[in-house]
This record gives sequence, C-alpha cells and structure tokens, in this order.
Amino acid sequence: MPQQTIPSVFVTGGAGFIGSALIRLLVTEGKYHVVNIDKLTYAGNLESLASVSKLPNYSFHQTDICDRATLDQLFAKYSPVGTIHLAAESHVDRSIHGPGDFIQTNINGTFTLLEAARAHWMSLDGEKKSGFRFHHVSTDEVFGSLGDSGLFTEENAYQPNSPYSASKAASDHLVRAWHHTYGLPTIMTNCSNNYGPYQFPEKLIPLMIHNAVSGKPLPIYGRGDNVRDWLYVDDHARALSLVFEHSSVGETWNIGGNNEKTNLEVVDTLCQLLDRHRPRTDGLSYAVQKTNVADRPGHDKRYAIDATKIQRELGWQPLETFETGLEKTVRWYLDNPEWVAHVVSGEYRNWMARNYTDRNGVQL
Repeated sequence: MPQQTIPSVFVTGGAGFIGSALIRLLVTEGKYHVVNIDKLTYAGNLESLASVSKLPNYSFHQTDICDRATLDQLFAKYSPVGTIHLAAESHVDRSIHGPGDFIQTNINGTFTLLEAARAHWMSLDGEKKSGFRFHHVSTDEVFGSLGDSGLFTEENAYQPNSPYSASKAASDHLVRAWHHTYGLPTIMTNCSNNYGPYQFPEKLIPLMIHNAVSGKPLPIYGRGDNVRDWLYVDDHARALSLVFEHSSVGETWNIGGNNEKTNLEVVDTLCQLLDRHRPRTDGLSYAVQKTNVADRPGHDKRYAIDATKIQRELGWQPLETFETGLEKTVRWYLDNPEWVAHVVSGEYRNWMARNYTDRNGVQL
C-alpha cells in the first residue's frame, strides 16, 4: 500500500462530467488522495482533469467497474475510506437506441462494485470499518414523470420510463438491498439535470452552444415544453462532498437547483446570451436556428426536485441561479474552443495519449 498521510477515496466515473467536477473539488481541497476509476468510454475525458492530474493526491486507473479482480486489487492497494460511485452510461437517447451498455454498466457494474466494496469493508475493523461509506450517485429520472405540479421527494415511488432510468433505478435498488441485507454502509443521492463546463456535447446545453456558433440547427424535441430542474455542476459537487462526509448510513438525499425551465426556455436563454457574447455576423439572433424535431419516445414531461432535506439538515444551498450558472457556462464554452473541438473531433483521446502517463509510467 502506498505511503500516504491523508486517506484515500475512490471516485468511479471520475473522467465524466460530474465526476471530474467532484474530483477537481476534492483534489483541490486536499483532504483526500482521490483515486479516479474510469473505463474511459466515449464520454470519459481526462482533459477535463488537466488542472489536477499532476498533483500528488490524485491517481488514475483505467478500469471497468465490471472487472472484479482489478477492483479487488485497487481496494487492497489503497484501502479507501469510501467510494463515491458515479460511473454510469447516462444519455437517454443512447439508451433508447442501445440499451445493452446501460444494463451492463449501470446494473452489472454497480453489482460488481458493491461486492468488491463489501469484501473490502468486511476486511476492516474498528473505526475503519464503521467509517467506511459507499456513496451511490443517481438521478431524479428514476421517479418518472411529474404532472404540472408537485416535486420529487426522497419518499417518491420509483417509476422509470426509459432504459437509462430503469437501469439507474435497478442500481439504486441494489445499493439499498446491500445495505439492508449485508449492512454495507451506503448513502444515496438523486440529482436533477446538471449543466456547466466540461459537459459532453451530446447533452442539451453544450449541444445548443456548439450548434449555434457552428451555424447548425438547434433541434428542439416536440414543442419544447418538457420541464427540467437545472443544477450547476459545481453546486452538485459541493453537495456530494457534504453528503459523503456528513450523512448518516442508509440515508438518501435529493439534490436540485430549484430552477425549473422548459427546454424551449433554456434554448431561448442560450440564444440571448450568445447574441450578447458572440453575435452572428449577419446581425440576426441565434433564435433563427431553432428547429422543432420529432419528440423522443417516452419523453418524460416534467422533473422537479424538492431539496429541502439537504438544505435543512446539511446546510447546502446552490450558489448559482440558473441565470448566473448559464452565463458562466456559455462564457466557458466560448473561451475554451480547443476543449470543445477536441471532443467533437475525437482528438481528446489523442490528447490523453500524448499528455497522460499513469502512476506506473505507462502511457495511455
């Protein structure tokens, strides 16, 4: 086991959008040696971690969470105080066209990770055993679709409607079962839609920014009246850190930004920001690029999170409003065209090969 003066924590899926935001926060704070476990599928991008990748309290292992043998080796090597599990296939559209990967990673992968974590936890004793935490990060989509009123609370029944949300619901149930059956000290969080810097441009906000400045259509499903609650990714990362460190075992927490917007409202606001920060050369608004397309199959009407519990019991509040967060997001994408270009072209994989060497001196 490496000689360390601070405890280790595992973050699975740490090269993804939310995972990389959490790792940047944890590594910068310096309380943990953060071990990033990521398979590096298409959405895994180590370029998002360039600012912390050379720091001594960060390590990366390219590992599939379905690989039990390697997980056991990593638990033995680092003896982490906990695991924050974000590794998942996460795009609804992809789950509709290819659900198999979602079943494999989100269900089988979570099962494998739970078993590896349970074996490690069982090997501990005293304060190390009582202090271990398995923090599972999930989504509000497991609750299904809301009507025109009401909010998702931690007590809502699960009613997933897409292959993605069904696979996440299954993983949530596994985590709950491993706590109640085996006593594994688990915590669970369910978040609303995240946005912010470093998000893979298949998602709504970065897709619209990229398409707008590239002169491409801005596709809006149906009438654009589907409602989502938007959460700035750095606010989410702070909440995850807070829950990991202060939640009681067996608790679940909803994390939301209290920013309900229709998809059309989001696109219109983006167009207004882009009109101000990067005007079209013809003087027209980017709104002329909006185009309605056929709605997604089974498209949930509305999600909205009640985050009262985490605000009341842990004192968390989002620092960003939708307006301030979206302003920061737009400016980041406009100021970082190289990152966006690398992702769109696939060059980010070559960047990783050129710039990243693992702890054993092996280049990716």
